[in-house]
Amino acid sequence: MALPMLETAKSRRFQKRMVFRETGSVNADQALSIKVEKVLMNEKSKYQDVLVFETKKWGRVLVLDDSVQCTELDEFSYQEMVSFIPLNSHPNPKNNIHFPFQQVLVIGGGDGGVVREVSKHPLVESVTLCELDEKVIEASKKYLPFMSKGFESPKLTLHIKNGVEFMQNHQNEFDLKTTHFISGPAACLFQKPYYESLKRALKPGGIVISQGESFWYDKDLVTELLRICRSIFPVVDYGVSYVTSFPAGQIGYLCCSTNPVKTNFRQPINVFSYETMKELKLKYYTPDVHRGTFALPFGVAQDLGLKWEVSTLSGKSS
Repeated sequence: MALPMLETAKSRRFQKRMVFRETGSVNADQALSIKVEKVLMNEKSKYQDVLVFETKKWGRVLVLDDSVQCTELDEFSYQEMVSFIPLNSHPNPKNNIHFPFQQVLVIGGGDGGVVREVSKHPLVESVTLCELDEKVIEASKKYLPFMSKGFESPKLTLHIKNGVEFMQNHQNEFDLKTTHFISGPAACLFQKPYYESLKRALKPGGIVISQGESFWYDKDLVTELLRICRSIFPVVDYGVSYVTSFPAGQIGYLCCSTNPVKTNFRQPINVFSYETMKELKLKYYTPDVHRGTFALPFGVAQDLGLKWEVSTLSGKSS
């Protein structure tokens, strides 16, 4: 099979080599180039192209339809944040008789990274993963063992199925949902009916966190997603964190809750101690990083219609 996502390059300093280029996924004026040491998998599933290759700096890289999904170097930065921001923003079910233990639904995330992280949380009783493309799971289990260990969790129930169809038959069941999407087969996830189905599948007080793109390249899309979610959920917020292999070196998180009284994404309810973070083997998430996720540049917060607050740690405001 030809390698449409790879090209060869020559220079005075290097002999002939393979280079992966991600071009125009969010910004037609910018490309990401990665030197490929070895192609491990290059196949076409029923839904998309699936590519895995080895590099010196980034480790192993998963690419779907020409778009980098994760790298061994920095995958934990996204997986931890999209897991622990919502989990630590949800009322503690152990101390609240109105909430059972947390039931988590993951839509997408067939690499297993988010399942790996949410399964660690002591308040999570069960994790349901709904992944459309079985080929992604196959690739992760074979070539990305640092992520696919999530599939070994006894808390996990796996469904190979369209997420929207799954939620139509599972309403009022989940405390938390995390959802991950790209272009192509998951394009429908940008639409209002999808977020409405997310809300219907939540228990009272439930929380959703969704990949929210970058305000540098996708401000119009982020603005539209916020508008859609504000028409559905009483609590909506947006934050960002560093993921060096993503466009602009960052990714956004769209955070929604059905509980307007007890949900404040900017202040974690469950604050991890140093000992807990060591026990969970975290590499990126901390309570301070959680809070800082929502400290957006002033102009960005204004453009997105988000509340901007002066930190009490920064001294007296003028």
